[in-house]
Amino acid sequence: QVQLVESGGGLVQPGGSLRLSCAASGIIFSAYAMAWYRQAPGKQRELVAVITRSGSTNYTDSAKGRFTISRDNAKNTVYLSMNSLKPEDTAVYLCNARLYNAYWGQGTQVTVSS
Repeated sequence: QVQLVESGGGLVQPGGSLRLSCAASGIIFSAYAMAWYRQAPGKQRELVAVITRSGSTNYTDSAKGRFTISRDNAKNTVYLSMNSLKPEDTAVYLCNARLYNAYWGQGTQVTVSS
């Protein structure tokens, strides 16, 4: 059974930082591309960052220079480090694993507010 479990969300002030984690089980983690998406209320789900199995990364424009995606294959975990957070970053952040199939976590809430 595949499980993706996100953690690390919370309430942070504008300009603050958070690091999200996504622990995977039930898959050969190193074979999968991993991604972070986010979904704000009333908006479509948006791709934030992706890291391939070889470690190449790509970001949505709004995340470039502020967010960093990384992976630790020994721990079956993908991370999203977020700096200089803005209120518009407020959303549920979801972990995604993709190879031939795509798997999703339940998400972790990030709220950026003073």
